[in-house]
Amino acid sequence: MSEQFLSDSQINVRAPGRALRLTYSKAKQAFLEPVDLKALSDTDVLVETLFSGISRGTERIVYSGKVPESEWGRMRCPHQNGEFSFPVTYGYASVGKVILTGSGVRNTKPGDHVFVLHPHQTRFIVHSDWINVLPENLPDLQTAVLSANLETALNANWDAQSENAERIAIIGGGIVGLLTGYVAMAISGTKPVLIDINPGKEAIARNLGMDFKLSNEAAKNSSEKFDCIFNTSASQHGLQLAIDLAAFEGQIIEMSWYGDKDVTLSLGAAFHSQRLRIQSSQVGHVAPSKRKTHSYKDRMSEAMEYLKDPALKELLNPIVQFSELPQHLDEVLTSETTLCPLVTHSRADQP
Repeated sequence: MSEQFLSDSQINVRAPGRALRLTYSKAKQAFLEPVDLKALSDTDVLVETLFSGISRGTERIVYSGKVPESEWGRMRCPHQNGEFSFPVTYGYASVGKVILTGSGVRNTKPGDHVFVLHPHQTRFIVHSDWINVLPENLPDLQTAVLSANLETALNANWDAQSENAERIAIIGGGIVGLLTGYVAMAISGTKPVLIDINPGKEAIARNLGMDFKLSNEAAKNSSEKFDCIFNTSASQHGLQLAIDLAAFEGQIIEMSWYGDKDVTLSLGAAFHSQRLRIQSSQVGHVAPSKRKTHSYKDRMSEAMEYLKDPALKELLNPIVQFSELPQHLDEVLTSETTLCPLVTHSRADQP
């Protein structure tokens, strides 16, 4: 790692330099790997990463080696290198500055701040179609690492058509659950209830404008029903609680991905008589309610508009330097106090 990067003045389309990327070598082990960047084509963009975010639920499953082989194809992230059998790169929340563009690029220019679905890497080259130029005058560029999770939250609300809901609950106070409730509040005009096992999530939920209940309290007071419930807890107990709290003809939007875990549910009580519905929501496709009118680009653009709220910066923790990421991964992926780990990149991280 002693080899130096080219300076900005030395970079050109044929010599974009080198980068460091985070590579999972096997289950629960990762390292920083130097990689030579290819020459830019006319439609490529070179981005220098400023920040990247860790989507804790999905990346924990990848880090632990628990992606089922049947899902290897569907769970590939854009610009992933390698397979889930290891070694593999993974991640989809990179915020950076455009350094160089090919001659045919029209949607961005050097100096633009952008969000890209790309694994953790200090610099990278992508086709310009993958570039999402950030809205102007964001209160903090760091919050832009939430763009992918906001897109997931927005798509789930489109799946639920939550604008028609009167009582909304979110089970699971991780980053996706918090953002799903935040978007639901904006779309429906109602105040959702966040339900979680951790009392420490109450202050965060209330700061975002939501009500809060502990899971055991919600289970005891199951007479309070909701017509729309999002489960983001990645647990069968959370999904079962959603069923128990659903009102007549209520819908349950299952946003969790369980990897190779089996889930057992009790469907013999009121599930049929109350005509309940369980629907999966996954960001790989635009929700049916918007599919004819919104492209992936449209959905991301709409999701990024929520970044203008400075309250979202509270969701970024802990903060880890990219050069120290391998030794901190286990901690940030397993800690119950983690929301969206923010990875900071700097020129000192470069080989």
